[in-house]
Amino acid sequence: MPLVKFITHTGEEHEVHVSAGTSVMQAAMDNGVPGILADCGGACSCATCHCYVDDAWVEKTGKPDDVEEQMLDFVMEVKPTSRLSCQITVEDDLDGLVVHLPESQI
Repeated sequence: MPLVKFITHTGEEHEVHVSAGTSVMQAAMDNGVPGILADCGGACSCATCHCYVDDAWVEKTGKPDDVEEQMLDFVMEVKPTSRLSCQITVEDDLDGLVVHLPESQI
């Protein structure tokens, strides 16, 4: 199972093993990782699962599609590496993925 490392805005690390095919958002929710609200449950309609993909992983996770880009307009501290974690599907090639969580989702 691929490993995903979540790093909170305070630097606290949470490493979780994830079944391939699971979204990064669902991995956080299933493992009690603080900092992801996921109000819409992964429908890409609320932006409360915002994260920053670590620079080393940006190319492998890909770029947001048009719908995700529109939702990112609603986040408070958007950065070039901003993604909605509900739109990143963990596959075996993302083993070791690192995502950083913002201070606030609202």
